[in-house]
Amino acid sequence: MSTVVPAAPRSAAAATTYSVIIAVSACHMLNDIMQSLLTSIYPLLKENYALDFVQIGLLTMAFQVTASLLQPAIGMVTDRWPMPFSLPVGMGSSFVGLILLAYAHSFPMLVLGACMIGLGSAIFHPESSRVARLASGGRHGLAQSMFQVGGNAGTAIGPLLAAFIVLPFGQTSVAWFSAVALIGMMILTWVGNWYAGERRNAASRPAISRTLPLPRGRVAWALIVLIVLTTTKNAYLSSLSSYFTFYTIGRFGLDVRDAQLMLFLFLGSSAVGVFLGGPIGDRFGARFVIWFSILGVIPFALMLPYANLFWTGVLTVLIGLIFSSAFSAIVVFAQELVPGRVGLIAGIFFGFSFGAGGLAAALLGGVADSHGIDYVYKLCSYMPLLGILTIFLPRLPARH
Repeated sequence: MSTVVPAAPRSAAAATTYSVIIAVSACHMLNDIMQSLLTSIYPLLKENYALDFVQIGLLTMAFQVTASLLQPAIGMVTDRWPMPFSLPVGMGSSFVGLILLAYAHSFPMLVLGACMIGLGSAIFHPESSRVARLASGGRHGLAQSMFQVGGNAGTAIGPLLAAFIVLPFGQTSVAWFSAVALIGMMILTWVGNWYAGERRNAASRPAISRTLPLPRGRVAWALIVLIVLTTTKNAYLSSLSSYFTFYTIGRFGLDVRDAQLMLFLFLGSSAVGVFLGGPIGDRFGARFVIWFSILGVIPFALMLPYANLFWTGVLTVLIGLIFSSAFSAIVVFAQELVPGRVGLIAGIFFGFSFGAGGLAAALLGGVADSHGIDYVYKLCSYMPLLGILTIFLPRLPARH
């Protein structure tokens, strides 16, 4: 399915800078904690402001439009004019958003707070993904997987913080998490200094070639396939993370605590899968990981709606582990398809595709209302079949 591409030898100067990768991964965790706090406090906001579901949907749209759709545009701008210190500025935007959410006196102020958090996320992802690649020393899969694991951890931690801190202490306690943004700003200022230094060192070296490795039409088709695969993967995983507790409660009669434990089992395996996918891709090639992940999950997804409680737990671990391993490989493969456009690629795959996956998950909520949650899981079990499109991914020429 894939050819093993021998890695070019790396000099000491090109060694992997783990301190920088860990720093941007930690800030990815902080960024996604703040993102997930917004959706986690919806019940509180609904009660405090007497919101209807249309207004809740507008809050989600305000966040998604800024966080998802702006990312490709910001990525294109920073590809042309890199901005090392845009990273702390983006975290500062999230800081302002949290303060607005904590002390908002009206619905428009809540919408503005959601937009500021979304803007912070849109600024953060393209440049931080570029920094992770720059610090990778050629181990692009490892760097992207470490970077993405931070985001997965933040997404899992955010609802817990909301449950144990915000809900008991009230809406104004959201402002306490502005300290998280301040910590992120300090770390990213240090990262920005490192990034600026690397740019100065690179000024004397030849510019990175932007020559496409394949004809333009084949590159465009491959990118479309990758976007469809990512959107499908995110829609399916979002259906699990959004509705899995309701599914296990309704189907197996679990209480809320046990249902949450099942959910964390899935989220934990997903985080492990994200981390493992990068190094495996460095060893065997990104295309191999995409083949294995996207196609390998199909039988487990098809069995899930018909499994008993024990096998549901086993299958969700396997699905999270296998399906999540594809993301870092997809990003690395896309960056190799379009060299020199790291920000644009990060913006597309961290932004638009995740937003589209979130929209699909929201639509599934309407299906659950009309046909029941069991029907949703039977319907979603066929989503991974779109992974057959992987057959259209080209083999990239070996780099020397």
